[in-house]
Amino acid sequence: MRIVIAGGHGQIALRLERLLTARGYEVAGIIRRPEQADDLRAAGAEPVLCDLESASVEEVAAHLQGADGAVFAAGAGPGSGAARKDTVDRGAAVLFADAAIRTGVRRHLVVSSMGANPKHEGNEVFDAYLRAKGQADAYVYGLDALDWTILRPGMLTDDAGTGLVRLEASTGRGPIPRADVAAVLAELLDTPATAGLTLEVISGSTPVGVAVKSVAGN
Repeated sequence: MRIVIAGGHGQIALRLERLLTARGYEVAGIIRRPEQADDLRAAGAEPVLCDLESASVEEVAAHLQGADGAVFAAGAGPGSGAARKDTVDRGAAVLFADAAIRTGVRRHLVVSSMGANPKHEGNEVFDAYLRAKGQADAYVYGLDALDWTILRPGMLTDDAGTGLVRLEASTGRGPIPRADVAAVLAELLDTPATAGLTLEVISGSTPVGVAVKSVAGN
């Protein structure tokens, strides 16, 4: 199976690329800067150069051709202003979803954020981020052509993964290592019965595989 990851150089994405490659997947990561390519190759992924802030749907769709699944893990990142929250966290997510539909790639995972809400109020940059994420999620909700799953992690940390999580429609606030978020994403890709679910995830006491099977109804 071939999986294409938007935001391929992100901290969660690089971890996910390693996991998927170890499972025998063919993985491609969309990156914005050529100097990021070697990090993707080291993770076992094929680097694909494409700026999601300026690309057309047709250009992105060309990179999704032949894929079995797509993961949106891009983000404007810390230090970016409200304008880029809109162009990346909302705009690029919408573009990526549209490109997936254009090429018939149904399985679609979105890395969102706990608290994402299209009507979130406030004038700070983080408020703009939560609105942008919420607007992107709301757009994906309306796409019947995608078998989407939206994952909303709690506070991300760089701690070593434990493989133990709490994965539910609503978990409440809490931290989670990026490694465990990547592990949940990998398991979600292997569990198409999670399509149509919006899930929150934080550290917990349930093994990742068991947690995903539980929300899938297995």
